[in-house]
Amino acid sequence: MKQNRKFFLIVMNFLQFFVWGAWMMTLGSYGFGEKGWSGSEFGLVFSTMGFASLIMPTLFGILADKWNAKYVYAISHLLFGATMCFLPFISTAAAFFWILLMAMCFYMPTLALNNSIGFEVLKMDGKIPSQDFPPIRVFGTIGFIAAMWLTNFVTKKGLIFENPSISYSFYIAAIGAICLALFSFVTLPSINKKESISAKNTSLIDRLGLRAFVLFKQKKMAIFFIFSLLLGGALQLTNAYGDSFLQDGNVFPQGGLINKFSTIILSISQISETLFILAIPFFLKRFGIKKVMLISMFAWVLRFGLFGISENSMFGFGLVILSCIVYGMAFDFFNISGALFVEQNTDSKIQSSAQGVFMLMTNGIGAVMGNLIAGWVIARWFTLADNTLQWQNIWFAFSVYALVITVLFAVFFRYKHVRT
Repeated sequence: MKQNRKFFLIVMNFLQFFVWGAWMMTLGSYGFGEKGWSGSEFGLVFSTMGFASLIMPTLFGILADKWNAKYVYAISHLLFGATMCFLPFISTAAAFFWILLMAMCFYMPTLALNNSIGFEVLKMDGKIPSQDFPPIRVFGTIGFIAAMWLTNFVTKKGLIFENPSISYSFYIAAIGAICLALFSFVTLPSINKKESISAKNTSLIDRLGLRAFVLFKQKKMAIFFIFSLLLGGALQLTNAYGDSFLQDGNVFPQGGLINKFSTIILSISQISETLFILAIPFFLKRFGIKKVMLISMFAWVLRFGLFGISENSMFGFGLVILSCIVYGMAFDFFNISGALFVEQNTDSKIQSSAQGVFMLMTNGIGAVMGNLIAGWVIARWFTLADNTLQWQNIWFAFSVYALVITVLFAVFFRYKHVRT
């Protein structure tokens, strides 16, 4: 039975990220290509994940603590799947924003619930989460990659369907989410968290994780969180615009290798993530958090810059592939190393809340600001009268932004590494 529960967690993680990868990477192509939205309109639409991350995970976490986490998780995915089915019928960016925001309010809390349920199930089986959960979590990345491949074949003309729509990706996500909900109802064990007397007497400030904001009184932590917010604005930009760039017929001709298999090509980024995760302990031990974060930031400079100089040639194709490989270092070295830095420099009583603040800065406020500002900048300076996007200038602007953050972080963030 214990072995079966481990298999259940593997399936749960696979589907958890499958339903995300099914539509997120092609949303830009859908907005710019099929719907003809402006940069500012798309920036608002893509910011829904950030808006939903501001408060919903905390509220759903409290609900899961009071009720049964299994049911909160399953019902959230059921509602997410149902909401996604409405998106193909919406034409305006404003209406699309509200429906997608509703879907994200159901989905984003499940990311944290996926982890907490996995930890609890492993503890029931006498396992150590820090050792046994990472190999299970890897299947989440595999699910994300599998969804990108499936979406590529389903939505690209002539591969499966003669005249497909990118909106098919929303149905793929919806089917996956409903399957995950039913799977969770049937297979996952009940997880009832009984609050202690001390927990019941805890203030609302503590329950919402607001106590961790005291960390901003420490100069080192305040600077770290500010730069987390600034770099968080860049974390989702290539996910937002990468597929639109590779599918733009003005850059890569329609029907060509890059254009036809753009989503599969971008999945190399996620494959790279799984490899660079293994290198983090070595780099942290040898170089320390500041240098690892600087490596991550410079990797973002390369990620955007390589896209900027890529073109429709074999050399350009190589640059695109190299950019996808660099993404693994850029994303993992920042997110995982940053989380470890927070864990090592906060009191054990507020560590969970401190991690929440880190996620709020990056995936919440940072993501919202980054997507809104990037969309406005693209619409204002990098969109021609005929709605053609100046991709080279867009990527160079993102690259310069990342370079400025890198230089400022090197100057202002003080941290002495003691090599062990």
